[in-house]
Amino acid sequence: MEEKLLSRLKILYIGGYEDFLNQFLALPQHFETVHAANGLKAIGVLKNDTEIQAIICEYFLPGMNALDIAKMLQTEQFHAQTPFIIVSPEKDENQKEKAFKSSVNDYYEGSLDAEKVFDRIHYLLNYVDFFSSAAEPEAKKKEYRIPLDKRLFDIAVSFFALLLLSPLLIIVMLAIRLESKGRVFYTSKRVGTGYRIFDFYKLRSMRIGADAALKDLKHLNQYEAESKETQTVEDCPRCSALPEGEYCSEVLFSEGKKICEYWYFESKKQNVASTFIKIKDDPRVTKVGKFIRNTSIDELPQLINVLKGDMSIVGNRPLPLYEAEMLTSDDWSERFMGPAGITGLWQVEKRGKKGNMSEEERKALDNQYAKTYSFWGDIKLILKTVPALFQKENV
Repeated sequence: MEEKLLSRLKILYIGGYEDFLNQFLALPQHFETVHAANGLKAIGVLKNDTEIQAIICEYFLPGMNALDIAKMLQTEQFHAQTPFIIVSPEKDENQKEKAFKSSVNDYYEGSLDAEKVFDRIHYLLNYVDFFSSAAEPEAKKKEYRIPLDKRLFDIAVSFFALLLLSPLLIIVMLAIRLESKGRVFYTSKRVGTGYRIFDFYKLRSMRIGADAALKDLKHLNQYEAESKETQTVEDCPRCSALPEGEYCSEVLFSEGKKICEYWYFESKKQNVASTFIKIKDDPRVTKVGKFIRNTSIDELPQLINVLKGDMSIVGNRPLPLYEAEMLTSDDWSERFMGPAGITGLWQVEKRGKKGNMSEEERKALDNQYAKTYSFWGDIKLILKTVPALFQKENV
């Protein structure tokens, strides 16, 4: 009995503070440690690994913080019974109070003793097992499922569309191959409903190596005012005016770097890179690519995603990983609670209109669709999409 109680634990550590992470890695006899750098990657691990016995999460993370992740696990009902422990290198009574109000299992601040955490997790596992024995054997996963009428419509439309458009697809694929060497299809990882990651298909409209060239074009991003590297405590104007070793507010750790609380939130508001990326007259786009983008022919392979059930005909656009991992659950999670789709509300509302669309406008439209979509509403959006396809503005 004692041997079973103190058995080796499989844990998920979320974050990048090496002093804490290395303590768990240094105890392989106690822990099998799985590491995820941020919330999005952690959710992917948790959805695919039912053997994780405990979650150790740093309070501050890029994108979703610890409270956001804990809230999502409770709402979505996967790993809802798994002990969730928050750790922070700095002491802060306010964030500790917020943590315990969110019903996390434990909170460690300042220093950390992995041996004590090992004992604590075993206690929590024993405690949860005892009090949940009279409850349902296993909580049902609360996952979004496409309604039957919407799913049947998706299958019928995507199948017949692919059949009718196959001659056009063949011609376009030949044109892409003749203009530039490389595969005619472009596959990328996208994040859809419930933060589920899947392979997303498009016809290639850019030259080879376009993703690698993106970092050199960030200054052209329509959504981004200015991109800066991760801020540190030395960048804070208030701290720089104080004697060495003194700080204007509590010191936090973000992406493994020390930063005061005041400057952390100021840099979030003013200087962080934009979540969404969109470049007008993108120099990476080929001549054929420009044509198929303006006519949305490049989107046609997503009909395969619809047939597979990854997406719907109408829904919120699935996001690339680098965009999705920057979204915090407080502001953005609603968009992931509806179907992912080829076309949607914000594409129809904004396509072809003058002026750039702000992130707040896009967020509002995505969240609005997730909360109010219906079958007949989707039909109306599809009818509005057809004339929008031939307008100049490319979304």
